[in-house]
This record gives sequence, C-alpha cells and structure tokens, in this order.
Amino acid sequence: MTATLADVAAQAQVSPATVSRVLNGNYPVAAATRERVLRAVDELDYVLNGPASSLAAATSDLVGILVNDIADPFFGIMAGAAQAAIGQERGAREKLSVICNTGGSPERELTYLTLLQRQRAAAVIVTGGALEDPEHQAAVGAKLARLADAGTRIVLCGRPPLPGDSVTATLAFDNRGGGRHLTEHLIGLGHRRIGYIGGPTERTTTRHRLEGHRAAWTAAGLALDDLVVHGSYDRRSGYDGVLELLRRDPELTAVVAANDTVALGACAALRDRGLSVPEDVSVGGFVDLPFSADAVPALTTVRLPLYEVGVRAGRLALGLEGAPPGGLATVHGELMARASTTPPRTGRPLRSSPRP
Repeated sequence: MTATLADVAAQAQVSPATVSRVLNGNYPVAAATRERVLRAVDELDYVLNGPASSLAAATSDLVGILVNDIADPFFGIMAGAAQAAIGQERGAREKLSVICNTGGSPERELTYLTLLQRQRAAAVIVTGGALEDPEHQAAVGAKLARLADAGTRIVLCGRPPLPGDSVTATLAFDNRGGGRHLTEHLIGLGHRRIGYIGGPTERTTTRHRLEGHRAAWTAAGLALDDLVVHGSYDRRSGYDGVLELLRRDPELTAVVAANDTVALGACAALRDRGLSVPEDVSVGGFVDLPFSADAVPALTTVRLPLYEVGVRAGRLALGLEGAPPGGLATVHGELMARASTTPPRTGRPLRSSPRP
C-alpha cells in the first residue's frame, strides 16, 4: 500500500504541514525535526505527490543508471552504451537518462533508488557487482520491488539476479566461467605457481571470479590458496598485490588479476623488481578494457561485451525488447590470449626489493 503524507507525519510525530515544509524546502525547520521527517520518508518509502493512486502508478520520462564509479571504464562503457541506446529514441519513447554515481557506498545506492522512486522513474538500470550483505541485498530488493509495483522497469546489468527473483530483467556476466578459462589457459601453458589478485572480498564479482580461478587449479590438482590476495579494483592494488605474492613465493611464474587495471599495476611492480612480462612472470587480466590490447606487452584477458550489454540494458529499460526467459540472461566472456602470457621459464633473476 502506498504511504501517504499523513503516514509520514504520524511516523515522525509531526504535523502534515511540517512534512510538507521539509519536502518542499520552502520554510525553515529545526534540524532534528527535518532529520526525523526524512527518516520516516525513507522508512515508509514515501513518494512525493503520491497520495493519489493514479499519480503514484504513473511514470515520468526519467531513467536512472546506477554505477559504482563512472571514472572506471567498466561502468563508464556500460552506462554510456545504455545512455546512447536510450537517447536514440524520439517521440513517446524519448527519455532522459541520468547517471547516479554511488562511489561504491551501499547507503548512496539505497538513497538513489529512493530518489528515483520519488521521481517516478520510467526505468532503473543497476550496473556492476552486488554487495555480499544479506541485509543490504534485502533492502535493495525491497526498493526495486516498490519501484516495479509503481510501473518502473528494472534492469540489472552485469549484476547477479536478486535471490528468489525471476521477474526482473537481469544481464549477468559469467565471471566464474571467465575466471576458470583464464587460469586453465595458464595451466595449459605449463604454469603451476600462479598467484591471484582479487578485488574487494565483499563484492559478488570478486567471489565469482575467484571461484572460477580456484575451480581450474583444483581440477589440475594444485593447492594455491596461500597465493591469493585482495584489494581494490585499481592499479595500486595490483602493484602491492604482486609484491605480497612474490614475498610468499619468490618463484611465482604467473599472476591472474581481478581486472585489467589491476593487471597493469601488477606488470609495473614486476618491472620494478627487475622481472619481465611474460618472460619471467605471465600476467592475465579480466574485462578487456580499451587499453588492454595496446599495453606493452598486450594483455591476455577475458573480454566482457560491456558495450553490447549496455545497449541491451537500455533497450530493456525502454521496453523495446522483452525480458529474457526466466528473467535472466547469462553473458559469457571470451578469452583473449595475447603476448602477456607464455610458457614459464626457470632460472630467472630476482631483485630483492622494488626500485625506488
């Protein structure tokens, strides 16, 4: 049942006029009172101007695209492709798409969903991996369900489906399969001492890629759990991760990185240790970001079709194509075997410390 302004007033223990003043911002209200009203609005999922059921069920010309970090090409490419697909439409289907940058904050993710609900968004596209926190997942699921009940189309793009949800249109990457194929490629070249630099432990993307990596080495009879480190999805994590892996095993012959940016950081650290890629240590990445083929050496990686998936998400958001069967489409990656991986060699030189 849709919450009313009177419900918010009762929850916040203020008058309906005070709620109206807080939401409209046209009259000074004490900070403590304002905070109480806004908390009630969030708790009740109150939609501004929503008392009339006909208005609450209507949608606007707004499409919200949630990303963790718009500066990260992984998110930028998908969001840009979705926005381009949405922007091609004219007439009745024409929509305004807005990028909502959460900065990886669970609180901001929920806040943006609330704001989009208040704006009666026509569609919401949520990109990237999910936070591995049952309470947060339940909160996101509840927000998306309320949006869907109000007529908003929901698309998960590069994100696993919500638990028990077979209705939301979901385009999920096969991160497990990609991780396994990349490690199998290295094992097939003869590598047996393979380190792994994963992303943040609390993200589904991190767990799924690591599970694929682990499945490959387990199938080959290898035990490499002590050669797994975690960090952010950035260059510094790759640099620091390689130094830690070499400390644990100076005879390391290959490194698998959580993504291409991490892989480039790993390559830089190896060079600073006096090691060459791939002659001394092979390096593999994930995603196939635009710079991967132009790196020196060109980076072996798993290509995810970010642009194509973003375009499809945009079309799903506009209702230009139907949701996949069961609500879920699994998008598989393609192994791009390039110059950064070769068979291992023995007797390499090793610097005792990084270059200054």
